[in-house]
Amino acid sequence: ALDRLEESGEITRRQGSGTYVGRPVRPTAFHEGLEVLKPYSALAERRGVALTVRDLELAERAVGAETAAVFELEPEVRALTVTRTILADDEPVAVMRDVLRPGLGMPSAADLTHAVEAGGMVLDALIAHGVPVAFAVTRVRPRLVSARERLARALRVPATTAVLELEEVMHLASGE
Repeated sequence: ALDRLEESGEITRRQGSGTYVGRPVRPTAFHEGLEVLKPYSALAERRGVALTVRDLELAERAVGAETAAVFELEPEVRALTVTRTILADDEPVAVMRDVLRPGLGMPSAADLTHAVEAGGMVLDALIAHGVPVAFAVTRVRPRLVSARERLARALRVPATTAVLELEEVMHLASGE
């Protein structure tokens, strides 16, 4: 706990001298209070950023080995997948792919489409539909993207560049 307080700048520790209350450090650009699960659309709204989408695709696809392991399913099980490019103030900022675990009382494809086309996230539609999403675990990985890749074209990246890949697994109140 003291390490976390020291990292946030709330205390300063000096060996042989003691622990002192410090001034909190100004939040970094990434500080958004993410200890509370909120859709990215709420964060964008708070900052006055208009989110829109392009290249929206909803399709039933086999989940594949990696997602199957997370969902504790067989890789050939089909699940609704929502893929799109997110634009912030008309500039591409992210390519998102949501895979919805089958059998959890999800909103209809039409409701998902409407929510996402209106600038919302799949999480917005899940919450509105009463799906009890309780928490998420996020993993961030750096990655190089070549201008020839589909991802780079979607983001209008003209040359090889570094990007951040975020994988977020959301859990229901039941832990599922």
